[in-house]
Amino acid sequence: MSGRTRILVIRHGALGDVVMALWPATAIRRAHPDAHITLLTSSPYRALAERSGLFDAVWIDDRLRPWHVASHLRLARRLRQGGFARVYDLQCSGRTDFYYRFFMAGRRPEWCGTAAGASHRHDNPQRKRLHALDRFAEQLAVAGIGLGERPALAWLDDDVSALDLPSRYAALIPGAAPHRPEKRWPAPRFAELARALAKSGLATVILGASADRPLAAEIAGMVPGARDLAGRTDLFALAGILRRAAFAVGNDTGPMHLAAAVGTRSLVLFSAASDPALSAPRGAAVELLREDDLGDLDSQRVRARLSVWAP
Repeated sequence: MSGRTRILVIRHGALGDVVMALWPATAIRRAHPDAHITLLTSSPYRALAERSGLFDAVWIDDRLRPWHVASHLRLARRLRQGGFARVYDLQCSGRTDFYYRFFMAGRRPEWCGTAAGASHRHDNPQRKRLHALDRFAEQLAVAGIGLGERPALAWLDDDVSALDLPSRYAALIPGAAPHRPEKRWPAPRFAELARALAKSGLATVILGASADRPLAAEIAGMVPGARDLAGRTDLFALAGILRRAAFAVGNDTGPMHLAAAVGTRSLVLFSAASDPALSAPRGAAVELLREDDLGDLDSQRVRARLSVWAP
C-alpha cells in the first residue's frame, strides 16, 4: 500500500442518499485510478460499498450522539492516522464539517467539501437549493473532476431465480420513512392500481423494508395473486427484482432511487412533503407525478401515466 495516494470519501444518510452518491464516487475513482480509497459510511451500506469495487476499504461511522465521547475520540484518532492526502466530503453536514477539525492545522489533508478552511471548498450559498446530483457536480468541479456519465452499476444485481417471480410484473413500493406518513400514497390506491394492472396481464410484486411489512401485507390482502416480498430481500436481491420489473411505482423513498439507478422505468409519487426538484430520482426512464396530498391522487390518474409502459 506504500506509495499509493490515500483518499477518504464520506457519505452517510438514507438508502437514496447513498445510491445517488455512487455516481460521484465513480467519478472520484476515475480521477484517482491508482489511489487507495476509503469510504466512511453507515453500517447498513457496508456490503453495498464493498461490492461496488469503488473502494479499497470501508470504515463505519454510525454517527453516535455527542455524549459518546470515547467513540468520537476513536474516530478522530483513526482519521488522523489514516494518512489521507485528500478528503471528499459528500455529506457536507455540520457534523462532517467538524471532522475537518479532527486534523491538526498544518497537517490537514486537502478537503473537498463545505468546511471553513477547506482547500477545495464548495461555497455556493445556494447549494441547499440544488438537487443532490447538481451539488455533487459543482462540488467535484471545484476539485477539477467532472461527474461524467451515469455509471451502469452492473454489479448492483443478484440472482433472483429462486424467488420464482412472474414472467412479467410491476414493482410496487408503497413505503416511505416511518416518520413521514404524508409521503405515502394510501394502501387502497396501490391495491386499486395492482388490480387494474392485473386486468392487462401484469402481475405485481410488492417491495420494501421490514418496517413496510404491515403496509405491504395490507395491499397484498386486497390483490389476489400479488407477491409480497417487503422485508424479505437484501439490497442486492431488491436491485435484481427491480432490474427485471416492467416498471416500478412508488413514493419518494430509497428503493425508488435504486430502481432509477439500475435503469428501471419508474413512476415516483410526490406530495407537498418533499420537493422533487431537490430529491427526485433521476434517469432517462423516470417519471414524476405530484399531488400536494397523496390522498387526493386517484389510481386512474396513476394508471393513465403508466399507459405507455403497460397499455
